Amino acid sequence: MTQSWQFWALLAAGFAALTAIFAKVGIQSTNSDMATLIRTAIILVMALGIVLGFGQWQSLDSIPQKTWLFLILSGLATGASWLCYFRALKLGPASQVAPVDKLSVVMVALFGAIFLGERLAGHNWMGVALIAAGAVLVALP
Repeated sequence: MTQSWQFWALLAAGFAALTAIFAKVGIQSTNSDMATLIRTAIILVMALGIVLGFGQWQSLDSIPQKTWLFLILSGLATGASWLCYFRALKLGPASQVAPVDKLSVVMVALFGAIFLGERLAGHNWMGVALIAAGAVLVALP
C-alpha cells in the first residue's frame, strides 16, 4: 500500500485539509505573511530532519543545473501560493478558500496537457470539469 501513489495522494489531501483548518485558527492573531514565514520555517526543519533521518542527503553539487532551475522555480511558485493562500484564509472562510485553492487540480490538468504532453481521456476531462464546477459552487456566497 505504501508503494501506491493513491495512498500518498490521499494522505496529502488529508494533511492539506488539516493545513487549512490549523492555519485558519493560527492566523487569527497575526498577519498572514508572518504566519507563512513561521509555517515555512517549520517545514524546512521537518524536511531536513526527514532527509537526514532517512540518510537521503546528497551533495548539492551532484544535483544537475536543470534540476536546480526547476526546483527553484517550484519553490518560488510554492512560496507565492502559500502567501496568497494564507492571505485568502485571513480574509475568508476556510470552507470556501480551500476549494478555490484546489482549482490548482484543474490548472495542473490543463498545464500537464499543454506543457508536458499528458493525455487525459474524456472521462478524466469530465472529472476536471466537475472539480472546477464544484469549487465554484462551494465558493459562492
